[in-house]
Amino acid sequence: MHDLITEIWESVRRNKLRTSLTGFSVAWGIFMIIVLLGAGNGLMNSFNQDSEGYASNTMTIYPSVTSKPYKGYKEGRWMRLNEQDMVFIARQFPEVIDQVTTTVSRSGFTTTYKKKNIQDMSITGTFPGHATMNHIDVLAGRFINNLDIADKRKVVVVTHMYAKNLLEGKTDYEKLLGKKLRVGNLVFTIVGVRHAFENRNDRDLYIPYTTAKAIFGMNTNDLDEISFTFNGLETEAENEAFEHRIHQILNSRHDAALDDESSYYIYNQFTQNMQMNQGRSILNTGLWIIGLFTLLGGVVGVSNIMLITVKERTHEFGIRKAIGAKPWGITKLIIAESVAITAFFGYIGMVLGLIACFVMDQTVGQESMDVFGQNIRLLINPTVGMSEAIKSTVLLVVAGTVAGLFPAMKAARVRPIEALRAD
Repeated sequence: MHDLITEIWESVRRNKLRTSLTGFSVAWGIFMIIVLLGAGNGLMNSFNQDSEGYASNTMTIYPSVTSKPYKGYKEGRWMRLNEQDMVFIARQFPEVIDQVTTTVSRSGFTTTYKKKNIQDMSITGTFPGHATMNHIDVLAGRFINNLDIADKRKVVVVTHMYAKNLLEGKTDYEKLLGKKLRVGNLVFTIVGVRHAFENRNDRDLYIPYTTAKAIFGMNTNDLDEISFTFNGLETEAENEAFEHRIHQILNSRHDAALDDESSYYIYNQFTQNMQMNQGRSILNTGLWIIGLFTLLGGVVGVSNIMLITVKERTHEFGIRKAIGAKPWGITKLIIAESVAITAFFGYIGMVLGLIACFVMDQTVGQESMDVFGQNIRLLINPTVGMSEAIKSTVLLVVAGTVAGLFPAMKAARVRPIEALRAD
């Protein structure tokens, strides 16, 4: 092994400039793969941040307009949802649906705690299942419970950012529990402090759904949406079949054509995640292909330099074979030199790529833009994981082997008598 390393070093030392230029193309190829994969991961993480904090197995039903005439009704009729629909759907699919909830919101409220006024707050009436469905993390106290719903209690759950504002920047949220908070002309008791995602403009104060209906003067059972968590639907086909059954039930209850799937819009977080994962896979594949084509130039360069090395050392290889060297010994030497050049410069490119990803995270990754009232970061954690590093390592070894294989085979076929005649 020591002799092999010595020979490789001597060969590289004799051709410093040529080896460096060839190695640069290899380093650039790996550098581009790492940077592209990091940027791709950061972009997908940015896309995924909007679903952060939501259960992946949720569906939300929204009223829409019909696309077909039915029972004397024209197409384009606006559909409705009501509380009876929510109960009926839960009873129809007890083996699939876990929790059902809905919300009703109003904004523009001014809140008062002691002498501190905070404007433009939103009140959202909801059910206990909303906490599970949206992965709400209660930092102090509790969330809305069934007794709050039944008794129409005037209790409220505030966000941790709102609580911190009330506490002058402090985080001992327990001090707020049981305190009175005036919202508009009504007084509520603070029963909980929840975590809120700072990338969203989350200003919702949660109160019981029944309380919200009472204070908003809602005398109807109409709902803006129905949300529920589900289980047992593992494939896209199963989800589509279930959504079709939901459409049929709601259309039947509200006099719309059973096959009219425009009457209600169903947002399925589970299938959205599946499509997002497919998109991530396609994006990663595309980035790998671009990076591999970039690396291909380096591999061709390594192969060319090894061909030149073989030609320059033809006389030497002839002497080796004349004194008993095996073809495998010469093949091994060429391939080892090719792998060494590729791996060395490839790892330099990998390290530089990781540094570039870190710089990208600290610069572009910190920039954001406002999209529909939400503060969206352009790139989130644009780095590569251990699996990509291992793949890159294997790729370097394979690339080096492939680059040196043809020159090595040519060197092994050198006939001693012809090689000794070579200049």
